[in-house]
Amino acid sequence: MSCGLLRRAALVLVAWAACLSANAHEFWIEASPPAPAVGAPVLMTARVGEFYTGELVGITTAHVVSLHALSAGRDEDLDARVPTGSMVPALRLSFAQPGSHVLAYESHPSQVVLAADKFHAYLHDEGMDWVIRQREAAGTAATPGRERFRRSAKALLQVGGQGDGAATAVTGQRMEILPLDDPLAAHAGDTLHFQLRFEGRPRPGVLVKAWHKQGGQTTTIRATTDGSGRFAFTLPFTGRWMLNAVHMVAATDSTEVDWDSFWGSLTFQLQPRPPAGG
Repeated sequence: MSCGLLRRAALVLVAWAACLSANAHEFWIEASPPAPAVGAPVLMTARVGEFYTGELVGITTAHVVSLHALSAGRDEDLDARVPTGSMVPALRLSFAQPGSHVLAYESHPSQVVLAADKFHAYLHDEGMDWVIRQREAAGTAATPGRERFRRSAKALLQVGGQGDGAATAVTGQRMEILPLDDPLAAHAGDTLHFQLRFEGRPRPGVLVKAWHKQGGQTTTIRATTDGSGRFAFTLPFTGRWMLNAVHMVAATDSTEVDWDSFWGSLTFQLQPRPPAGG
């Protein structure tokens, strides 16, 4: 993203931040480029939207609880880089050591109220029909859905053309999509295995979606976590992929919301398969 684009993006961030809490959609962070040279600049952006089409979200302490850069044997706290009292469209980062790096982002909670029909449509799309059934059993199916949501997002980078397996390390995010196979060592067409963890434990029965967009065509692949929170995707295309999942629990500490949702995402770039015999 050029400086000119950053300046133009900054003009829309305030307006977008105003409606951020009203849109409990997919959220992810991106690192550009995802495979930088050692010491080269990297721009980290945050995006929210549907169908892997996202608008920029301003980066500010009003939204960010924590931001870390993790690599082999190192956990760098980037909270001091997040502006307070203002927002920026991107953070400019660099990495002095080659290898795999993980950007891990956690958000403050936001609240949204949706009309009952819209709330139920969203629950169905995200594989949470059990919440609809609970609302029906409780006689609240016709009432608005009052939700508080939090975001956990990760982005994987390969610095200096080297990978070292650090992408598969547990970051401890509240809602974490954990690679069991290293996506940075994989190629298009490979089957990759993952585990969904919520508050440090495997989370079964959650719908996970994998997203890819290229040339105006969006691909979505779906899987549901098994009893150990595991799932697998065979990812057919090179380029950027985004995985996302949402888990919901009944709120117990507020009279203003009825449900707490926790959103997790993971972004990475998948390499092309090398030529046969190469």
